[in-house]
Amino acid sequence: MRQKKLWFATSGILAVLAMALMVPVGTAAAKKYKVLYKFTGGMDGASPFGPVIWDESGNLYGTTWSGGSGNGCGTSGCGTVFKLTPSSDGTWTESVLYSFCSLTNCADGSNPLAGLIFDRAGNLYGTTEMGSPNDGCGGWGCGAVFKLTPGAHGSWAESVLYSFSGPADRGQLPWAGLVMDAAGSLYGTTVGGGTGTQCNYYNGCGTVFKLTQGSDGSWTQSVLYSFTGVPDGAGPFAPLIWDTSGNLYGTTFFGGANYSGAVFKLTPHSDETWTESVLYNFASDGEAGPMAPLVLDSSGNLYGTSYGEGASGNGTVFKLTPGSNGRWTESVLHSFGPRAPGHPEAGLIFDTNGSLWGTAYYGGAAKGGAVFKLTPKSGESWSYSTPHVFHGKPATNPHASVIFDKAGNLYGTTAYCGSGTKCQGVVFEITP
Repeated sequence: MRQKKLWFATSGILAVLAMALMVPVGTAAAKKYKVLYKFTGGMDGASPFGPVIWDESGNLYGTTWSGGSGNGCGTSGCGTVFKLTPSSDGTWTESVLYSFCSLTNCADGSNPLAGLIFDRAGNLYGTTEMGSPNDGCGGWGCGAVFKLTPGAHGSWAESVLYSFSGPADRGQLPWAGLVMDAAGSLYGTTVGGGTGTQCNYYNGCGTVFKLTQGSDGSWTQSVLYSFTGVPDGAGPFAPLIWDTSGNLYGTTFFGGANYSGAVFKLTPHSDETWTESVLYNFASDGEAGPMAPLVLDSSGNLYGTSYGEGASGNGTVFKLTPGSNGRWTESVLHSFGPRAPGHPEAGLIFDTNGSLWGTAYYGGAAKGGAVFKLTPKSGESWSYSTPHVFHGKPATNPHASVIFDKAGNLYGTTAYCGSGTKCQGVVFEITP
């Protein structure tokens, strides 16, 4: 088993793509849970670590980290992009749009961890953790940004927009998904690489990058920022988010003033340079290790999760409030208890009632994690509930955020199933 896969599986650390969708949802606790699809670990894929997204016709799309028909990743496959199509009888049909790794040094990428995004033409974009022909990352490739273009009769063609080369200036290991600007340029993060020298494990402290398409259709990569570890952060596992002024916000799992992670902002300038500023440094005796994206409310407050620490060391949900002096004030909305589901790896989403929804990766009676909800009360307090707790058989330990449909139903993935099941991850639905 590969070193990175072993480290990933044993620590449960991941970056994931989150979508802040504002859709109607009721206030009652969720009561119905349904598995839409069980992955077998074969040609259909295995281990969906990232979230799913919708198209305009109500189909779901996502990625699996392994499985599929591609070679070059041992017997487990190199991952897939999949589609789930609903039927009138309530069942869903899975189809694989693409299986990664063509065995030419995995030039098409391998092992996608994150979710996908659409452009206006219906093309899909994503990242792969490893693969690409640039072998500067321990023999497994440094990762890639890819595009899937729909063709006739349901076919999809994959193209690699950029292959990461590892250390020095270009980054490596894009664990997170992408965001797109109005011009169609793509933005993302890499866990390692860059010019920082304090983070030996990843040959650099990570980067924020941009991909710009030229008139000839080719894509050019530029590094907007290379993290140095201290004091600006290291290891950005999560995707970025925009504000209405064109600033980018994100989190780092490591680094910062206390080396417990940070929340950062990137501000663009007219000469196409960007300035990084740290909005908040997590303290080692408080919450630490944010590995999920942030979400903005209409007042400009930021919300997120931390994987560790808090009152019981099981993570927190936090809020950052901007002040008139440019400083941000942090408050903890919820600290996960010692025997309750906790260690959130995914980001949050709002419903139209102002409640926050998310997933807790680990803990609870079966140690399988949960879908949780935070409802605002009078003042600054929030009420915590768990609409669904995972017990395994057939789903356990959600890494990714959930999304809503127009009726307020929740959808998400788990990368694992309970022991003794012939299942390697699921896509689920929760109906309020």
